[in-house]
Amino acid sequence: MASTLDLTPRTSARGVGSNADTIVYGYTVAGSAFERATRPDYFGWLEHIRSAAGCTRPIRLAGQLLTVDASTGRVLEQRHTDGMPDAAIYTACGNRRATVCPSCAQTYQRDAFQLLRAGLVGGKGVPESVAQHPAVFATFTAPSFGTVHARVVKRHTCANRRRCDCRAEPCHARRDTGLCPHGRPAVCWARHEAGDAALGHPLCLDCYDHNHQVVWNIFSGELWHRTKQAAERWLAKLARRRGIPRVEVVTASGKTRKVPPVRLSPGKVAELQARGAVHFHAIARLDGVNGQDPDKVVPPPAGFTVTDLVDALRHAAGQIAFDSPPHPDRPEGWLIAWGEQIDLEPIATDGSGEVTDGMVAGYLAKYATKSTEATGHTSTRLTADSIGDYADPDGDHTARLIDACWRIGRPTGTPVPLSERPRQPRPRPGFVQRWECPDCGTHTRYAACPVCTAARQAALDIEPTKPATANPYARLRRWAHMLGYGGHFLTKGRRYSVTFQLLRDTRIAYRRHEHQAHQHPAAGGQPVDQVAEDTTLIVGTLTFAGVGWHTTGDALLANTAAAMARERRTTGCEELAHEIATTPAGTVPAAA
Repeated sequence: MASTLDLTPRTSARGVGSNADTIVYGYTVAGSAFERATRPDYFGWLEHIRSAAGCTRPIRLAGQLLTVDASTGRVLEQRHTDGMPDAAIYTACGNRRATVCPSCAQTYQRDAFQLLRAGLVGGKGVPESVAQHPAVFATFTAPSFGTVHARVVKRHTCANRRRCDCRAEPCHARRDTGLCPHGRPAVCWARHEAGDAALGHPLCLDCYDHNHQVVWNIFSGELWHRTKQAAERWLAKLARRRGIPRVEVVTASGKTRKVPPVRLSPGKVAELQARGAVHFHAIARLDGVNGQDPDKVVPPPAGFTVTDLVDALRHAAGQIAFDSPPHPDRPEGWLIAWGEQIDLEPIATDGSGEVTDGMVAGYLAKYATKSTEATGHTSTRLTADSIGDYADPDGDHTARLIDACWRIGRPTGTPVPLSERPRQPRPRPGFVQRWECPDCGTHTRYAACPVCTAARQAALDIEPTKPATANPYARLRRWAHMLGYGGHFLTKGRRYSVTFQLLRDTRIAYRRHEHQAHQHPAAGGQPVDQVAEDTTLIVGTLTFAGVGWHTTGDALLANTAAAMARERRTTGCEELAHEIATTPAGTVPAAA
């Protein structure tokens, strides 16, 4: 009996069938799934692919695994993937984007939730005392680059903002003007619905400053960094006015220096709006400084409240602005500053306020799995061969943004083309002999072939720019598929919380020993899992074998098994939460 579930649990992702190898069978997808399910090793195959069962495009690895004695270096066991199901090891792709792989994105989202919430209430190695620190949920938006269609609701009467059906105000209802300088309507009387495709698109594409927006996106990370520094300077001045002395800290080189007694520990996510401009949702936590252990998380000095933190961030957001470096298209640069909409809300970790720790962590973790979907554009990194399919200076809004990234990010320090150089005196005959390029056959007297050099330059345009080059705009071409934004979608301060790597390592260790949880201790008294972990090592020499499932039938069975496991785990968590909520105080609930 074949499952009736989709190949992927969500319909927003690409079908797994497109990621499967092309193997011709004489029956349908359900038939290939039935053929796999009737094999004697079916349950062993399910256990083998369990770690990557919900992935839409798992990575297949081939090679051998060696179990080595850590003390002597002797090989205890040797296994090769040829003796495993499908002759490969399956590992999840780990993609964070929900439109690419919903299963891996859900894991990433849950890790992001735990990481962000631990910085507010403690846990995962973070002291629980952070729940008493002042914390603010801040939203910093981009400025206006032109008039776009918007949905404005002045007064909400709906119960759920995610499914808001309130009556919106007219988009841009103005009677003082009717046409823009390009002869297009500069007003819009429509009351847009929540899912209207026109939201975020300019009223006039020629009036919109696409160049300024992509430059703002590429420098938005620097703007956030400067804003954080300005807020910390404001708090340091406040501490000095209140008579709180600076703290002496011993550096790694052994020298002693004095630092302010307060500091910010932020965590933020980036969201691309429908217009293609990025804005930041951030958690700003106020910490103190311990002179004996600078990395230790301690409360701020007495007297600092959440009001001081709000004032510091508001002052910094209104003060920080700078001009981008000069560019041939704009020698004075572009202004990089925040927009007028700055929202700062205190976070209540005790659940008493309107903005709680769980709500903020869930809200930010949701955006960590998204990318450019809100703009309607999804693509991989663009190259000189594929840029023509997406960039168009006379196209729609997204096409013009991509064109601006590629045009502004062009190499500006290259010499003048040969055809445009002033004519030099003709060299004496025989002074420089012509030579033929072995790659393209061009005859030239230059030391390097101009044709091949141009081709290599086009390939270098999308390479990483670290260390930084002389052109600060070179990254725009590398991040043209992200409309100019080249930062990570979730970043945090070093002392804010734990890392993703720690959460992943903990999950891996749990999966390796979850079947040994009920085993008795070894004869020497040490648990079995600790003995194996301390005395043996698993050394793998694995190579890349492919991407995706072998057949769509395998994808159907794997994703069905993963969906059922997630549903069973979710049901168990809900039942446990209900049991704890209904248990009278003073009693211990039964084990789930």
